[in-house]
Amino acid sequence: MRKIQRLCVTVFTTAIVATLGACGGGGSDAAKELGIQNPEVHFIHALPGGPNVDFLVNGSALQTNIAYKGVTNFANINTGATIVAYANTGSTTTIASGQFSDVAKGHEYTVLALPALAGGDIGLIDDPFDKGLLSNSARIRAFNATVNAQDLDIYIVPQGTDIGGVSPTMSNVRFKSAVPASGQDSIYLNGGTYVAIVTTAGSKTPIFQSTTFNLSNNADWLITTVPISGTLSQLAVGQIHLLVAQGGNASQPAVEYINTLTNL
Repeated sequence: MRKIQRLCVTVFTTAIVATLGACGGGGSDAAKELGIQNPEVHFIHALPGGPNVDFLVNGSALQTNIAYKGVTNFANINTGATIVAYANTGSTTTIASGQFSDVAKGHEYTVLALPALAGGDIGLIDDPFDKGLLSNSARIRAFNATVNAQDLDIYIVPQGTDIGGVSPTMSNVRFKSAVPASGQDSIYLNGGTYVAIVTTAGSKTPIFQSTTFNLSNNADWLITTVPISGTLSQLAVGQIHLLVAQGGNASQPAVEYINTLTNL
């Protein structure tokens, strides 16, 4: 019996090593799932009309000269309490700052530059990355960066879906908040072709609808609602766009989806 137990442990350990190797070692989904990957952070500039900024971690610039819609590569950071901020490029005078109280291995962290009625604000997301080792589902999360919008419901559905008969994919997304909430794992969907429809929370009347898009298996998306203009004082409630930041270790700008509804 002991020999069988040792054999089982050996086989399981070998399987883990093989899985890590197949995923490319450091920075892999498997390493995050097992809690052995160093914590990683990236920055999203979601402040329409805002200046280029530097992303600061514990007072030092980690990534620089980031423009609106910019999404930086994931970068390793240390565990423990971590102060994050952003400032005009070349400056360390922060526009907005926040803190992760206990950065942990295996987690992904997102920092967002957000609009405010005056100046800028900051959004923070702690993603524990609890994806199964054998899962190829897409991961999605929503964040409300629309200071001019009410709480929102977001539907990710096949084109032509009557949302009157379905529940929101992510409901009651409040300003400066994520759904699922920071500290909780993302929502999982099968890869496929979808549209995004946004309503005010509890309503079935769309205020936003995207064109169709392809959500790939193993995608890791943060869907952020943003105002349509940098002039916040002139915005009517509900005038929003969507920014989609695609996770991974390859820097690319967030994709901006424009409202296809013509009656707004």
